[in-house]
Amino acid sequence: MITKLDETMIKNLTCPDGKNRIEFCDSVVKGLYVLVRAGSDVRTYFLRHKNDLGKTAHHKIGRTTDITLAKARKAAKTFKAEISLNGRVSNGKTKTSSNALTMATFWEDHYEPFAKPRKRSFKRDEQIYRLQIKPTFGQTQLDAITRQQILSLAAEHKAAGLSAASADHISKLMRRLFSLALEWGFVEKNPASRIQLFNEANEIEHYLDDEELQRLMHVLQTDANRSVCQVCMFLLATGCRLNEALTAEWALIDRDKKTWRVSAAKSKSGKARVVPLTDAALKVLDEVGTEGKYEHVFVNKKTGKHFVHIRHTWIRLRMKAGLPWLRLHDLRHTYASMLVNAGQSLYAVQQCLGHADSRVTQRYAHLSAQSLQDAANCASDKIMGAMQGSE
Repeated sequence: MITKLDETMIKNLTCPDGKNRIEFCDSVVKGLYVLVRAGSDVRTYFLRHKNDLGKTAHHKIGRTTDITLAKARKAAKTFKAEISLNGRVSNGKTKTSSNALTMATFWEDHYEPFAKPRKRSFKRDEQIYRLQIKPTFGQTQLDAITRQQILSLAAEHKAAGLSAASADHISKLMRRLFSLALEWGFVEKNPASRIQLFNEANEIEHYLDDEELQRLMHVLQTDANRSVCQVCMFLLATGCRLNEALTAEWALIDRDKKTWRVSAAKSKSGKARVVPLTDAALKVLDEVGTEGKYEHVFVNKKTGKHFVHIRHTWIRLRMKAGLPWLRLHDLRHTYASMLVNAGQSLYAVQQCLGHADSRVTQRYAHLSAQSLQDAANCASDKIMGAMQGSE
């Protein structure tokens, strides 16, 4: 949108509904524009121009809260004059290296303001960027990063001990960053598009057999750390995810209907769901002793707040039960296996576990096949008996 910008207008600029971003271009200085993103109060001056390779480049001038419109126009004119002098700017760098966005600038000024309020897993993105991407590409221009460099980055971290799945997350985030950079006009191609991933199978699933389940339950019912033991028994009795249990609130539990509502904010799928409370789950709730005293169900009595993690105590408990391989998430798998082995359909399992995609539930299909085989064997026994009786 081209208009004659003024200070009052800039303070009130907003992004229209249905758009992720909008550029308000100044009619006074060609190429100068104010970038406004949806859901963000930050407004930034940029200068759009052609670099010495004939590519469109975007030079950041500053945020509207840090620099006046008059100074932004002056800075834009000065910059345009400098890059017209033999392809160089006043600091001695070529205009190609100074005009293009670096990865760090793109992340701080564009991706983070856009993704932070929208993406539930942004903290994970920030961790990957800070630990794996920024040290290598932070000061590199976006349009100078190659496909081979991205592949090498993932391979180097995998060779250093990162799992294949974690290494793939690096490539996936790079692909996402360049996809947005391309959409927003900062680059002309996405070097991470259709990039080859390791795609190693990492869906490790452990199911407790009857003897292992008894050993674990003995520990959980007798260990002195009752609070953490109760969390673990609740996980096993409901098949819920750890974070769902740790943030469970009494206000969302209905004892009469035997249900527990997991809010959309706490659900991995981003959708609210209802978890059926079994007698085993209700027994755990009866023993917790926090109802009417605290907002959350599972509370650290020392802090009065809900637990954030229980990993260290869990490691001790599983060792005590002689199950050093057992992960907390395996309690969810065990719950699912009990449902399937009891003859429940995969659709019922999907609903109980809160899987948004039925394909995730298909991992239990082999258990379902065994259950069907057992059922078929029952019929076979009767047929075989009838055959023998007729001889």
